[in-house]
Amino acid sequence: MASAYSWNFMVTPTKPSLSWKLSIPSPFTAVNVTRRQNRTAKRFVVFATVFLDPKPTVLVAERLGEAGLELLKSFANVDCSYNLNHEELCTKISLCDALIVRSGTKVTREVFERSGGRLKVVGRAGVGIDNVDLSAATEHGCLVVNAPTANTIAAAEHGIALLTAMARNIAQADASIKSGKWQRSKYVGVSLVGKTLAVMGFGKVGSEVARRAKGLGMHVIAHDPYAPADRARAIGVELVTFEEAISTADFISLHMPLTPATSKMFNDESFSQMKKGVRIVNVARGGVIDEEALVRALDSGIVAQAALDVFTEEPPPKDSKLVLHENVTVTPHLGASTTEAQEGVAIEVAEAIVGALKGKLAATAVNAPMLPAEILSELAPFVTLSEKLGRLAVQLVAGGSGVQSVKVTYASSRGPDDLDTRLLRAMITKGLIEPISSIFINLVNADFCAKQRGLRITEERILLDGSPENPLEFIQVQIANVESRFSTAMSDSGEIKVEGRVKDGNAHLTKVGSFAVDVSMEGSLILCRQVDQPGMVGSVGSILGEENVNVNFMSVGRIAPRKQAVMTIGVDEEPSKEALKRIRDLPAVEEIVFLKL
Repeated sequence: MASAYSWNFMVTPTKPSLSWKLSIPSPFTAVNVTRRQNRTAKRFVVFATVFLDPKPTVLVAERLGEAGLELLKSFANVDCSYNLNHEELCTKISLCDALIVRSGTKVTREVFERSGGRLKVVGRAGVGIDNVDLSAATEHGCLVVNAPTANTIAAAEHGIALLTAMARNIAQADASIKSGKWQRSKYVGVSLVGKTLAVMGFGKVGSEVARRAKGLGMHVIAHDPYAPADRARAIGVELVTFEEAISTADFISLHMPLTPATSKMFNDESFSQMKKGVRIVNVARGGVIDEEALVRALDSGIVAQAALDVFTEEPPPKDSKLVLHENVTVTPHLGASTTEAQEGVAIEVAEAIVGALKGKLAATAVNAPMLPAEILSELAPFVTLSEKLGRLAVQLVAGGSGVQSVKVTYASSRGPDDLDTRLLRAMITKGLIEPISSIFINLVNADFCAKQRGLRITEERILLDGSPENPLEFIQVQIANVESRFSTAMSDSGEIKVEGRVKDGNAHLTKVGSFAVDVSMEGSLILCRQVDQPGMVGSVGSILGEENVNVNFMSVGRIAPRKQAVMTIGVDEEPSKEALKRIRDLPAVEEIVFLKL
């Protein structure tokens, strides 16, 4: 039964003639409105009685599949208002409990501010959430969900379609014959059977592309620093390093997320390492390719052909040299554009929206939930430490090694009931997965995402004597059954091991493998194993100084005087490859690695 509410509005006009309108929000129904005007006082009173519909209101700002709309309508009032400009969206949003968008609508901080706290959940009908201000959403207590799985097959099929169309010059031959030409000899293609395909990014879409390519008789290799080797072997795919993948492949198919680490990963340097005549397909993200470098590679013949569904700027400029290149096949971001995928996305995002409005936690949530202030305040420095330990540990894993087993150890004077480690575990998971994925990890979806990737995280507690005032003494992260880019990080039992503490409110790295160190985890780190001898700190510091790299912290841990030591250097800027090579070439240096935190 709807509840009745009444308001009294009193307005004193400044002119004898008054034009007025009572605007009643769409979820409300007006029962009666009466106007009384006292000509002497020149004022009127409006009495309004409305009935409030108890159903939540969902604003669908871009087109959504009918199946998703029907699901929403069974639970909520649905307002389908397409092509709203920003001001129209901000005006409507205060009347809505949920908002659904695709990629064309910008959900900015102003949208959340103008919602007045009513907006509870934003649903992105698709994967990428670049158009949603996640920080503002979290600050305003609004959950953001997406639909990451429904378009997997469609994207994989489009990748294979571009691969085959490129190999046989389908688009160029079609345009030629429609222009009245008959050029059979010009459009001789290449066969796929027996050719090597490198799948760059072995997630959902990449693995489905690999399955289909195997069916076409191709030899498939893959690079993904996170993918489990046994999952790859199960479908006959070999995991290799980035360098091996791009240098041996006849075809390269990109399926990696766009992150700071992958932005323009395919550039002049990487193209120079490829086989002459390689062919490239991209149905992932445009920004992973340096488009100007790709044009140069096409012109030089290093890259014979490219087939692209995504671009750095969408739509690309009309005069784009890449789009107009005769050896490039292009489509307008059609990876997820099948009838079945669109319906699947609609249902997936609608289910997440309805669940969120019912108060359930969504596995596809992409932003962190609001936490009680007192818990967040106490654990804040350990949250930072946890994420950075995860980021550091996963970067120590050598290419081709799949991360499957992670052990986290908490040392504390508090009992299990007085220390909830779920948030810390989620942040370690975030650190392990986010650097090599487009997934956003938080307390809501951490365990779900880890399970999807075959990542098993176990926890162990060491109960210490002492005061329980400090939540934790240290946190240790171990990754088993992998090879390391920095062999010193391997413990005596064969795992990558890093350990950290909070000192004066800041995260510190205190152990790498068996070596004790002490360095603030700010900016980035250089780990360097060396022979302990005089002048090493000065030599390394001089090289970094000459490169204008600022050192913010330095620590040396050693086994014994004049034996092996580990120098840990905190830097504010990323050293050049030449600077790292100069350090590596110092006679006393045995190995070195640079890590971004």
